[in-house]
Amino acid sequence: MDALILDQRDLGFLVGLLVGEGSFGGDGKQPQITLRMHTRHRDLFERLVALVPGSKLYGPYHHGGRHYLQWMARGKVLRDGLAPALLDSIELMDGYTRERFESMCRTYGMTARGLGTDRESSVEP
Repeated sequence: MDALILDQRDLGFLVGLLVGEGSFGGDGKQPQITLRMHTRHRDLFERLVALVPGSKLYGPYHHGGRHYLQWMARGKVLRDGLAPALLDSIELMDGYTRERFESMCRTYGMTARGLGTDRESSVEP
């Protein structure tokens, strides 16, 4: 998979969601970005799946009175597609979100070269 090509509006939309609601981590073997929101946001999630081919939408889930959907990007789609797009737009993130993203990249050995780009440096600040 190649890096995602997103226009500025879609990139800002995606980064805004991840800043406000995203979780950056992994399962111990591969990195993942997760977004959980109420089921009323189904249209938004379907847009995310269209913007990030290979990402997945799970749910709806119903636990403890909560009704939510979960969107995930992990593995190859994250490493080769989404992460390079986010790295190219890291200036759009606030400090807290940038650190969470960079920490996930460090934890899973995702240097800029490992993100499917021709950059030589790591994602570390």
